[in-house]
Amino acid sequence: MDRSRRNFCLGAGAAAIGAATLAPAPAAASDTGQARKGGDPAHRWGMVVDVRKCVGCQACTVSCIMENAVPDNSFRTIVSTYEVTEQGASGTYMLPRLCNHCEDPPCIPVCPTGATFQRRDGIVVVDNTVCVGCAYCVQACPYDARFINHDTQTADKCTFCVHRVDAGLLPACVETCVGGARIFGDLNDPHSTVSVLVRGPASDPAFDRAPDRVPKVLKPEQGTQPRVFYIGLQPAFAGKVDGTPTLWRPSDVPHARSHADKESA
Repeated sequence: MDRSRRNFCLGAGAAAIGAATLAPAPAAASDTGQARKGGDPAHRWGMVVDVRKCVGCQACTVSCIMENAVPDNSFRTIVSTYEVTEQGASGTYMLPRLCNHCEDPPCIPVCPTGATFQRRDGIVVVDNTVCVGCAYCVQACPYDARFINHDTQTADKCTFCVHRVDAGLLPACVETCVGGARIFGDLNDPHSTVSVLVRGPASDPAFDRAPDRVPKVLKPEQGTQPRVFYIGLQPAFAGKVDGTPTLWRPSDVPHARSHADKESA
C-alpha cells in the first residue's frame, strides 16, 4: 500500500484534533454566508501536488475522465505543459491543475440558484439538478477549473471524486498518478501526510537549503485560500493557469477514426 493511500485510510477514520497551522473550516457556514451541507465536518480534505515528481503522462486526466464520465474536449483535471527558455537552454515545466476547493470559493456567491455549494468537509460541488448553466461560476473561478458540460448543459468541475472519498477511497487522479505526485488527505489531521507536507518545511533544519520544498498555492493574491498546495512550484508559475496539454488531450471529435480505418470500412 503506497504512502498516500495508507495515510488517507488512517486519517479517514480518525477524529480531527486541531492541525497546528491550518484553521479548520467552519462547519455551519462559509464566508459567503451560505450554509454548508453534507460531508463530515471533522475532516477538511486537501491535496498536495509535488511538481518535481510529475512527468506529464496525463494518467490523472484519463482516469478522471473515465471515473467521472467527463465529455469529450473537457477536463476536470489536466497537466498543463510549458516550454521554458532560460539562459539559452530550453525545457518543459509541468503544472497539474484542478479545482482548488478554496476555503473562500468565489464561485459560490455568484451562483443564482445555489447549485454550487461547499460541503462541511470543504469539498466544493455542483448540484446539476439545480444548475441552470448560466456559467457565472465558470467566469468567477480564477483558476480556470470549471466548464459547462455540453452533455448536461450544467457547470462541471473536479469534486475530489467525492463519491470515492465518501466510500473511503482516494480520488481517481491520486490512485493512478504514475510518479506519486499527488497526495490526498485530511488537513485537520496533524499526522496526515498532507498536513505534514504543508507545515513541515518550516520546522525542518534543511528548510533554508531547500526552498523548493515550501508549499505554495496558485494565485495567492486572489485571497481564496486554496486547499490544493504545490511543492516545487516556481514563482513564475504561481500566477498561471493556462498552458498547452501535450502528449494527450481530450478529443473534440467523438469516436474519431483514422483515415485508414475509414478506407477499410
